[in-house]
Amino acid sequence: MSCDACRKEDDQKLVQDQGMDQELKAESQKTEDRKGQGKTIAASVHADGSVTVDDGCCRMKKRTPNEYRDLVNRLSRIEGQIRGIRRMIEDDAYCLDILRQSSAAAAALNSFNKVLLGNHIRTCVADDIRAGKDESIDELVNMLQKMMK
Repeated sequence: MSCDACRKEDDQKLVQDQGMDQELKAESQKTEDRKGQGKTIAASVHADGSVTVDDGCCRMKKRTPNEYRDLVNRLSRIEGQIRGIRRMIEDDAYCLDILRQSSAAAAALNSFNKVLLGNHIRTCVADDIRAGKDESIDELVNMLQKMMK
């Protein structure tokens, strides 16, 4: 099964779980293993209400409405900045004006990364450490090394 198919299947299971499993949501962090079509799916409910699913093929995180809205709004602003830079190029704007806007877009993307990374550490990494999954630390270190190049 492809990753897209896994994501759709897991998303449907998350919706069912969130609707039917009020007890699971009430606990600050609970890991549940389920069998589904020959594979084990691990779902973790984080303290903020978001859910992470790992089926061995792909991982995904169902974000809280506030986190989702914040991230999408930030990306929409960045997208608008990039479109503005393109228009400046098309309109033959002065180089330093374009560089100024480009720098602002890069700073906004950097801010987006900081927010996303902070949320990841507070939820996914913290819960993995509590559950004894130390490989999450190695994964985080590798990502930070790539981001700091």
